[in-house]
Amino acid sequence: MATNIAAMPPVRPAPRDIPHSVSPGLWALAWKRLKSDHVGMVSLAIVVAFFVLMVLSATGLIAKNWSQETGVNYAPPSFIGADIEAGTPAAPAGTAPAPVPASEYRSEVIDPIGDVIAELRGEQPAAPAPGSAAPVPGGETKVVDPLADVMKEIEAQKAAPAAGGKSVDPLADVMADINAKAGKAGAAAAPAEVRAATLPFGGDKWGRDVLAKTIKGSETSIFVGIAAAIVATFIGTVLGAFAGYYGGWVDDALNWFFSVFSSIPYLLLILAVAAVLQQKGILTIVLILGLTGWTGTFRLIRGEYLKHKAREYVQAADAIGASNARRMFIHIFPNVSHVVLVQLSIYAVGFIKAEVILSFLGFGVPVDVVSWGSMLNEAQNELILGKWWQLAAAGTAMAILVTAFSLFTDALRDALDPKLKGKAGS
Repeated sequence: MATNIAAMPPVRPAPRDIPHSVSPGLWALAWKRLKSDHVGMVSLAIVVAFFVLMVLSATGLIAKNWSQETGVNYAPPSFIGADIEAGTPAAPAGTAPAPVPASEYRSEVIDPIGDVIAELRGEQPAAPAPGSAAPVPGGETKVVDPLADVMKEIEAQKAAPAAGGKSVDPLADVMADINAKAGKAGAAAAPAEVRAATLPFGGDKWGRDVLAKTIKGSETSIFVGIAAAIVATFIGTVLGAFAGYYGGWVDDALNWFFSVFSSIPYLLLILAVAAVLQQKGILTIVLILGLTGWTGTFRLIRGEYLKHKAREYVQAADAIGASNARRMFIHIFPNVSHVVLVQLSIYAVGFIKAEVILSFLGFGVPVDVVSWGSMLNEAQNELILGKWWQLAAAGTAMAILVTAFSLFTDALRDALDPKLKGKAGS
């Protein structure tokens, strides 16, 4: 019997899996390239460590008592050793120096009017005037008190009760209340405050720990740098997007505004805005730096929007009815976000240095807030006395952070735009 081949169903080949892979996005490729850059990864680790210190300091876990006077005035670092006074034997090697009570600490500053005060109090005889004869041995030297008569009248009025039985002294009742509240009557004398003769990285003129001040100062300086960078980048991105996308009179007006800001020297513009505000504080510094530092981002973002608004994907979004705002910030902005991120990193480095300059010149943080700039401002007077440790601590911390941040910014820029180094992009 013949087989009807035409009636048989067609034989289909067995399905097989076709290998396919999803193309990685921009940020995945950038992270892959960044991990291959060893200098960039080390710099990133240093920057992250400083951010962790800033967070721990802000939450009070470390450097909480930075303002306490834990050491003697100008306490030297522990690796140098305590100042040895004349005639005092040195401590044995390997032993920690004993803490010095605050009441027994002797300052090296000479009082220029100490002899005059001692003469008025009668603690020592008055020195003979130049050209006069020396006092006769056994004679009496009389110190004339110019306020003796006035004090006698006051004592006499205090001793004699006035009409009504009240004391003549107008401050007697007030002082009695103060003494009662302070518990001075019958209270035992408090023990003398004990201060350390040395501190790990030294102390300032008030005896505060320089290491704790440096950690607390990193909180202020880094926060000011990051916050001001966010403000400046936001302003520059928004204005650059409007100028590049709309063009016409909007572009002309914003370009004129940009030209006005660019024509003024940057440092002079910062000092002028600081003088106009006339108010110290972290928020003031953030506004000063953010409102004056947006020009670089504006120029770059404007050029990117001029280039992207004529591309096919933006025209396709226009054809399907997407609004201008959606095309600007949903379609175009993700393609220029790497420029914004790099500018943010560059601004953070520059604004950290700008905060140090402002605080050093006296336009920065108030006296009750510590930053690296205020530490450098104090250190310039201490350096005259040979006390260099506060300058070294603040300068070293700022140099490490700024250098690491700059290297990380370069690595991030190369990772986001591999054409800068001639890479293939994978």
